[in-house]
Amino acid sequence: MIDIPEWYNASVIVDRNLEAGRAEKVAINCGDEQVTYGELARRINRFGHALQGLGVDREDRILLMLNDTPTFPTAFFAAMRIGAIPIPVNTLLKSDDYRFFIENSRARAVVCDEMHHPTIGEALEGYDEEPVEVIVAGGGTAQGTHVMEDLLEAGEDELDPVATHKDDPAFWLYSSGSTGKPKGAVHLHHDIIYTCETYARHVLEVSEEDVCFSASKLFHAYGLGNGTSFPYWAGASTVLFPGRPTPQAILETIQRYRPTLFFSVPTLYNAILNYADATSYDLSSIRLCASAAEALPAGMWRRWKETFGSTILDGIGSTEMLHIFISNRPDALKPGSSGKPVPGYEAKILDEEGYPVEAGEAGYLSVKGDSAAAYYWRNHAKTKATMKGEWLFAGDWYRVDEDGFYWYEGRSDDMIKVSGLWVSPVEVESTLMDHHAVIEAAAVGIPVDDLTRVKAYIILREGYEGTDDLTEELQNWCKERLKRYQYPHLVEFVDELPKTVTGKIQRFKLREPEPEVQMPQQEDELV
Repeated sequence: MIDIPEWYNASVIVDRNLEAGRAEKVAINCGDEQVTYGELARRINRFGHALQGLGVDREDRILLMLNDTPTFPTAFFAAMRIGAIPIPVNTLLKSDDYRFFIENSRARAVVCDEMHHPTIGEALEGYDEEPVEVIVAGGGTAQGTHVMEDLLEAGEDELDPVATHKDDPAFWLYSSGSTGKPKGAVHLHHDIIYTCETYARHVLEVSEEDVCFSASKLFHAYGLGNGTSFPYWAGASTVLFPGRPTPQAILETIQRYRPTLFFSVPTLYNAILNYADATSYDLSSIRLCASAAEALPAGMWRRWKETFGSTILDGIGSTEMLHIFISNRPDALKPGSSGKPVPGYEAKILDEEGYPVEAGEAGYLSVKGDSAAAYYWRNHAKTKATMKGEWLFAGDWYRVDEDGFYWYEGRSDDMIKVSGLWVSPVEVESTLMDHHAVIEAAAVGIPVDDLTRVKAYIILREGYEGTDDLTEELQNWCKERLKRYQYPHLVEFVDELPKTVTGKIQRFKLREPEPEVQMPQQEDELV
């Protein structure tokens, strides 16, 4: 049981470093700027005063459309400090999406970078529900806006946190699946510290000696923990990178700031491995890497270890659970698996009727832990379907092996049923990516002659061509390593795969209706 005071405000995660004598220690490295813990606390307090001066009150919502710079933690923790509710959102969306966020949350204010202000302006056109204060970081003199730097200059250095209960709403994160409108997952003040006392303490063992660098952005649940919660909890330093996470940019940042903990997603790990000059960069400072968002193939894990010498700890987390709740650990690791439940969390695999599956069988993942969101804002039906008492229905298809390691089979709606037997797209994709010609792969089920068959979309390495001979070679490769019915009956070579901004393959976009294809009968096919 993690002991969290009954009256607790999550912004004090920064204050604890002042109490520990770390006021002069660098909390944030960002470009040429360094921000100490003392300066970060001062900015948070000043911006808290500024928000109050603009009429922002307790439990008012504040939309944050911010890049990864010191402005993000300043606005995020200042809002919580005064009892308001910050809502970080993806900075890569369209104005209609932000209009939905503003209308759905009834945001009292928006804080955005200058480069995003035109998009927010479009989102607010014709919006007359209630006044929305727009605060622009990085300058700007547009009518009806406030300049964040001016507000900070006018603020006061001291600000006591509002007395919030540990179970009061603290912040929201919008979660969206493959369909439907995004859902506002409401997190409470105790949720952040719970993730720090579980995953950060027991898996990463973060200490004040660490330097954390997350290529995944702060507006994601994963990046938020990596780049703010964990380092501030431990008194470590963090590296913030506001640009697009290209392999070159990430490698240059690692070499410059020498982080000890690096966080990313399989898509970027793969892109770095395939970057021509990757091995010319010095990554020796990294003691551990973490991966989430999509399953990390075992072959990719091995290539990273062989190339850079560091270990990647793959795991699974979610917006609703705030961070990773099942993970590999340095002393308990199986490449290709998601690992075991993090201390402080429980997991179980259920069948379609909600009963535990037999040992070794696949089913729906449910998880239990006190970082779970309390509910979805204004979405009672989805709340009831997902949050079942102490357990959260994750919607992922998993199995557990004889050693207690959890293996991701895919989203439940991504599973493929061939001849009455389930096929995991992740297993097919991982097998294909072990072939020397393949960079990336996605597997989906498509209808062929009224039957479901596996189709693979494949990105090839430079120097390879998508010929019939290579198609046959890849099919035979899978037949030798998988069950016979799992091999890809059809193969299409492509230049790119549809993905979310977190790097998850959007398989639903590949499941387009296919024209009828006459399939050659294979003697090893199940019928």
